[in-house]
Amino acid sequence: MFNKIKVIIVRWVYRFLSARAWRKSASARADIKFSVLQLPSPDGPLAVRMYASNNGSDKPLIVFFHGGGWVIGDLGTHQPFCQELCRRSDCTVVSVDYRLAPEHPFPAAHNDCLFCATWLANQLGELAPNNGTMVLAGDSAGANLATCSALGMGDAERAKLAGEIIIYPVADHYRTPYPSYTEKGRGYTLSNNMMRWFWDTYIGNTSESFSPRATPLHAMNLSSLPATLLVTAENDPLRDEGIAYGEKLEQAKVTVKHHHFAQDQHGFACSEGITDSFEKLMLEVCDWLESLDNR
Repeated sequence: MFNKIKVIIVRWVYRFLSARAWRKSASARADIKFSVLQLPSPDGPLAVRMYASNNGSDKPLIVFFHGGGWVIGDLGTHQPFCQELCRRSDCTVVSVDYRLAPEHPFPAAHNDCLFCATWLANQLGELAPNNGTMVLAGDSAGANLATCSALGMGDAERAKLAGEIIIYPVADHYRTPYPSYTEKGRGYTLSNNMMRWFWDTYIGNTSESFSPRATPLHAMNLSSLPATLLVTAENDPLRDEGIAYGEKLEQAKVTVKHHHFAQDQHGFACSEGITDSFEKLMLEVCDWLESLDNR
């Protein structure tokens, strides 16, 4: 019972803080509307929000998986980020409402996101304006789900991936002793104790802790992944695993552009509203998306 109460409280706090952070800039996004689609998942209808861009016919469809440790976060907490991403990039953005733990533990979120990525790849011609390719994107646990989905897709569907945007990703299990878990584990938005709680709530005491479906750093087929924009933050317990993941991608001959935000903490991209660092991130994302056209 205590764990259920804790989940409810943490979800409410996250929604409140996210809404407060984005409130001042709401008027800039007022014209970015969305439609709701229900995808026919084997486990029941899977809701997504589609932020359509009238100028997106020559750009990839961005499929976004929200962060929140597979436990908190939802379509609402990340709606402002998706609206800004759509507005600034001119890409159509689809945000996925995957199932959360503890009500739906691993592999529910992974299965939902993999299904969604696969289904959308096969329906690109029927969706809002896009150029027939996709970019999988996400922050934190959502970045984990994005890259694990890319690894799990079939060859035909993966061929439609133009790239990935992974923002301070969860790339490995906390049992791997990265220095940043100690150096940056207290005093910031995400603590090492919170990250351990997320992992334990999501995957529990299972043998999947180091499975490629959960920890992409342990995947053997990284060379199959598309060009990747990797974002890490200095004041983040996930800093070192994100950097290690980027290095492993490069070893696998994946084209990686890595931007490290040396003054920022976990959550700066999607949970702090419009800041100088957010503006820099959006410029980086838009420049990178434009570069995909020149490959």
